[in-house]
Amino acid sequence: MGLGGTIPLHLGNLSFLVSLDISENNFHGHLPKELGQLHRLRVMSLSYNKLSESFPSWIGVLSKLRILNLDNNSFTGPIPNSLFNLSRLEKLRAEFNIIGGNIPSRIGNLSKLVDLNLSFSNLQGSIPYDLCHFKLMFGIRLTGNKLYGRIPPCLVLTVLDVSRNQLSGDIPSTIGGRVDLETLSLASNQFQGPIPESVGSLISLESLDLSGNNLSGKIPKLEGEIPVKGSFKNFSTESFFGNYALCGPPKLRVPPCKPDNSKRTKKVPLIVLKYILPPIVSTVLVVITIIMYIRCRNRNTKKSDHEDFLPLAIWRRTSYLDIQRATDEFNECNLLGTSSFGSVYKGTISDGTDVAIKVFNLQLERAFRSFDSECEVLRNVRHRNLIKILSSYSNPDFKALVLEFMPNGSLEKWLYSHNYFLDILERLNIMIDVGSALEYLHNGHSSVHIIHCDLKPTNILLDENMVAHVSDFGIYKLLGEGEDSVRQTMTMATIGYMAPEYGLEGIVSAKCDVYSYGVLLMETFTRKRPTDEMFIGEMSLRRWVKESLPHGLTEVVDANLVREEQAFSAKMDCILSIMDFALDCCMESPDMRINMTDAAAKLKKIKVKFLDDAAATNWRNFHCVSLLTLCVLFLVCACGIRAIVFSRT
Repeated sequence: MGLGGTIPLHLGNLSFLVSLDISENNFHGHLPKELGQLHRLRVMSLSYNKLSESFPSWIGVLSKLRILNLDNNSFTGPIPNSLFNLSRLEKLRAEFNIIGGNIPSRIGNLSKLVDLNLSFSNLQGSIPYDLCHFKLMFGIRLTGNKLYGRIPPCLVLTVLDVSRNQLSGDIPSTIGGRVDLETLSLASNQFQGPIPESVGSLISLESLDLSGNNLSGKIPKLEGEIPVKGSFKNFSTESFFGNYALCGPPKLRVPPCKPDNSKRTKKVPLIVLKYILPPIVSTVLVVITIIMYIRCRNRNTKKSDHEDFLPLAIWRRTSYLDIQRATDEFNECNLLGTSSFGSVYKGTISDGTDVAIKVFNLQLERAFRSFDSECEVLRNVRHRNLIKILSSYSNPDFKALVLEFMPNGSLEKWLYSHNYFLDILERLNIMIDVGSALEYLHNGHSSVHIIHCDLKPTNILLDENMVAHVSDFGIYKLLGEGEDSVRQTMTMATIGYMAPEYGLEGIVSAKCDVYSYGVLLMETFTRKRPTDEMFIGEMSLRRWVKESLPHGLTEVVDANLVREEQAFSAKMDCILSIMDFALDCCMESPDMRINMTDAAAKLKKIKVKFLDDAAATNWRNFHCVSLLTLCVLFLVCACGIRAIVFSRT
């Protein structure tokens, strides 16, 4: 873009603005304080302009700001204290400015910060220990400043670049405490002493730069041939002592390297190289190719349909004392979660089986109805994707259900916890499981149709094999025969997942579950809740997805799903089909929505197509590699034959 001049003051009137990106322009001058009126702003990107004057002190009023990018401007310091009021800030970039001063210790207040870049900003002083407080911090880049002192030993990250400063002392041995460290640059400082042995445990390290320091001692845990050129020609014997996997010249007192295998080929008879080796290599490659193709086609195939229907769980007699013992007298350490109707505890019953025990809060009138509802449904349905009730206990003062224990928790945890991740196939399988459960509830329970009414990630539980189980039937409804059967109710479900006719008029039908299923699909593949703060006014998750398709798909899909380039095209085609399908489930009119039988079948077809496309991509890639390997092998054989012929002549 080529915009210039000063930033217009009237931008501050856009009160609903959530993202402001005016980077790569020619704006100059200061940031108008009117921008402080954008209280909904989550992203502010002003990089690559000519903005100057002091760092804006009013920035702290933007309490919802998550990303602040001020790169490549001329902002001066110091960093104002108001910046540290941005408790939701996740990314702060201000490299190539002239901020100056120290890094304030109050930076530890930015508890959600995951990426910090203050490189080439004329900063001075030491690195504050407060940076160690960030539990989710991914990377810190402070290169090209005037920082001095030591690196805090508690600073353990995935990316750490403090090169071109005046830091000194030893490199902390704790540097190897994070096995996912990918980039470590301590170049052009004044570090002394040895390289810590812990560096050898950095199995994920991709870039290491320790140049331009005063390091001494041994190089830890090396292997292979020691180079004889460059800086290595000046290294002494002591530099390699204790690295028994090294080899090299005798003067370094290490074992000699094994002779080049090419010298051995002269001993191989010409007839072996010419007539026997090529057919063997070709046959092996063909067999490997066929095996890989078959495995790609058959991988992750679904179990046969008859396995969807499992026998009823064995009913157990349970007393209050049994429940009390199983939960260690309802110890909070065993508390799995709470809901509007009560609490759920993990327990271990007398035979050693782990169970989930749902204790109802009888102070709520709705809890009585919820208990009766879940007992009625779960004791009379059987399906591999429905949570199973093992027992119950009820008296006027205490009511509880004993349910299967799901060791992998809920879909909510896997979508929104930083320590968990589901790939595209795992999410597809989970949603197919949920679709199968709903199809059974709507059509597989004699002449009565069961409507779940409250489908959401917290009600999708995952067992040890990541098979999904639909739970929480506290507000379910029973309908008569026929797909178009409806019922009026005053019971409301969770906002964001309710169909329009359910939320506005209390009309419940099987199509309400279809609508919730569509919302759940979009949430699962965008990792965005329908109640997210960005969905205000007329904007909703459904509208956001609809307006982004097809060309803006990358803007809405969970970035973690397409971070790897492997089978990228197959992934994007699959997710586009899923989003189109989800929108069909979320049509405003119930009559325009598909039924769950067709929905479950549609999603299975999408999965099959994705597996075929991914397998075809892998097949092409593997085929190319195989051909290349074959060519290399034949080239090696030809060279060997030629060497033997010349040696005999």
